Amino acid sequence: MTHLTEHSLVQGGRSAAFATACVRGGVAAGLGVGALAVLVIVAWISSPFPDSGAGGALHLAAGLWLLAHGVELVRTDTLGGLPAPLGIVPLLTTALPVWLVFRTARSTLDPADETGPRPSPAGALGAVSGGYLLVAAVIVVYSESGPLPADLVTAGLWLPGVVLGAAGAGVWTALGRPLPGREEAAAALRGAAAGLVTLLAGGAVLAGTALVWHAGAARASYEGIAGEWSGRVALALLVLALLPNAAVWAAAYGLGPGVALGTGALATPLGLVGDPAVPPFPLLAALPPEGRGGWPQWAAAAVPLVAAVVLGRSVGRATGTGRARETALAALGAAWASGAAVAVLAGAAGGPLGSGRLLAFGPVWWQAGAAAVLWGVAVGLPTALAVRAWGRRVPRPKHSKPPKPPKQPKAARTAEAPALAATAPAPGAAAPAPPVFDFSLNGLDGLNGPSGLADLDDDEGYVPYDYLPASWETAPTPSMPPAPRPAPAPRPDTEPPRPSGTTGAEREAKPKDTP
Repeated sequence: MTHLTEHSLVQGGRSAAFATACVRGGVAAGLGVGALAVLVIVAWISSPFPDSGAGGALHLAAGLWLLAHGVELVRTDTLGGLPAPLGIVPLLTTALPVWLVFRTARSTLDPADETGPRPSPAGALGAVSGGYLLVAAVIVVYSESGPLPADLVTAGLWLPGVVLGAAGAGVWTALGRPLPGREEAAAALRGAAAGLVTLLAGGAVLAGTALVWHAGAARASYEGIAGEWSGRVALALLVLALLPNAAVWAAAYGLGPGVALGTGALATPLGLVGDPAVPPFPLLAALPPEGRGGWPQWAAAAVPLVAAVVLGRSVGRATGTGRARETALAALGAAWASGAAVAVLAGAAGGPLGSGRLLAFGPVWWQAGAAAVLWGVAVGLPTALAVRAWGRRVPRPKHSKPPKPPKQPKAARTAEAPALAATAPAPGAAAPAPPVFDFSLNGLDGLNGPSGLADLDDDEGYVPYDYLPASWETAPTPSMPPAPRPAPAPRPDTEPPRPSGTTGAEREAKPKDTP
């Protein structure tokens, strides 16, 4: 009974946590709609010529919120009376709802109270996404009665995909960002992320450079569209929301396929072909001129080149300890993953701006994705293999040079110089006398008898040089004074040496010692 009671308590706690996660997902959707509604109402109040009441402003906020999720809208109040699609998503507005879903899913699995019940990862993903999509369905129905109704096909495809992707990223972060167990898969994901970030950053640099280059045309377009300060503020906010789109467009331009400027018009680094249908807008003033492209347009190819090199370097360093086959598979996987991400971003950044010639506007998603894959395979794969080979090279042993003799300290050389000067003869002085050797046969008195030295001549092994000193020739003057030799001990049967300066007569005059 106790086991059943505890089991029921656990189930009840998880059910409550699931319901709480569902409610939190709905709150996240409401916060996103409310933030956009505040901006739209402020712009409507500040406008000197409002076209509709508060209901129209709320419908506009609902349409912008759906457009931020990739849902295509349909304009019904056109001049020709025909509905015109609007499918270009301001990517900066997508950041707010995506961040709200991500934060909600992560905090659901990582609450402040560790002792409270928590749903499983799959339960948290389903609960947060379900609560968010319930509110989104209500907003889709509400938008049908306004001037910007949602296209139901794209609402059924893009809206769930964006919500599930953001919630899945939140759950993955709450679990510690685990990667696949295989080293190749993890290396491929890291390489694809590094290459994608580099590509988008390069696209932002290209777009900013083009805007600065055409600053005059962009300013004239900005001042021509909005005259009042409220309209200029609204237009500035719209330009700011479309800046990420410009970075994606520039990246697709550098990849090679280029961007479509209406039906039958295409801008690539090789040149602009066709008749572009470009509406007046500040960001569109940065488009390349008509005709063949020159070196400024060709330089855009450096962006995907650098991105592919970064992709290959990341894969090569991550798989440097494995085999070459594993590195090649990881590089191919990274190329395909980056191509898929580029295709999704290109599809969101482009789309129709109206009917007729404006049905195709922006990069074509499948062409941009295929070009990213080709760059990754053609440049990223060889780079990964080269980085792996470079990292596995065996360094050659360096032959150690013999150590140099230590230099004599300066103080020692200074002290040695006077000593050498003292031993050297002064100029003009007489040369020192050669050393005098003692050839006396002291201690050999026994040889002076009848059988003394005369008998040595009869010896067959007698050599006269045996009785001469070992160093009888004059030795060279050393650099340092030689150490003094110890005086030989006097033998008892020999007479002690006479002191210098004492004659033999003086020695005989002294009395002999008494025994």
